[in-house]
Amino acid sequence: MTSRLLMPYRRAERVAGAGVRPPATADVPGSTRPTAILDWTGPGVTALVERVRAAGPAGPLDALRVAHGIVAREIRPVYSVEDRRRVSRTLRLGRGSCSQRMAVLEAAARAMGVPTRVRGLLVDGVFWYPRFPRLKPLVPEQVLLAWPEFRPAEAWIPIGELFGTADGDTGGGPMPPEGPLTEPGGGTGDRGAGFTNQGGETLFDAVARTTVDWGGASSCTASGTACDLSARVLSDLGHFDSRDELFARHGQTLCLAARTAGEPVLGRWSAGAHKIPS
Repeated sequence: MTSRLLMPYRRAERVAGAGVRPPATADVPGSTRPTAILDWTGPGVTALVERVRAAGPAGPLDALRVAHGIVAREIRPVYSVEDRRRVSRTLRLGRGSCSQRMAVLEAAARAMGVPTRVRGLLVDGVFWYPRFPRLKPLVPEQVLLAWPEFRPAEAWIPIGELFGTADGDTGGGPMPPEGPLTEPGGGTGDRGAGFTNQGGETLFDAVARTTVDWGGASSCTASGTACDLSARVLSDLGHFDSRDELFARHGQTLCLAARTAGEPVLGRWSAGAHKIPS
């Protein structure tokens, strides 16, 4: 049982029509410009990009993978609810939600000259039940997800295919090593399993070992590395030049009062942890 109580008023009213999936606006060009959220001109992103370049990536796609690895290792995954937080602050805190960590990767990409954009998705709140089994009545009915896409060459690549596609195409770069992977929460990730949204592994971490697809182009099987999550999508809002534009138009998942009350606790609650921080 999900809830509309903590959602912004306008989006709560639109829930009844959320099953309609408008065609994606694939002609949105994206950008490399800094934004209020993607403030990549600051010293934090500059230092991150310097580390990426020092690793000697083979090209723009490989550089994105290197940046992803740094963010995954060094920014602790938490349940922060401030989707519009500046990247520079996330880097200073050393912790961030899945959305905030994706924003860091987007900012690094733009700083390296790789255009980015986001696809806006309204995802069924039930998808987050495994993370909050005792708080189901408080889980929003819909979660607004800004799903990044990158253009390191001619084609756009969703973050869910950054390390390869469902058919095994790695885009000419290396995939993560075979076998179990250590998760941020201390568990192990199975390359043959799809993303289940539980434990220490977040969506951001999962893309390094499995394709994450919201459009139904691939399948999620016990023997493959692809994960089709399209059944969880209530509405496809199309593409936006930046996550700033998406949130400005559609708001954030939680209303201001809920974010203000919840952030002090959720912003320090590590993904996969069973105890709520006191």
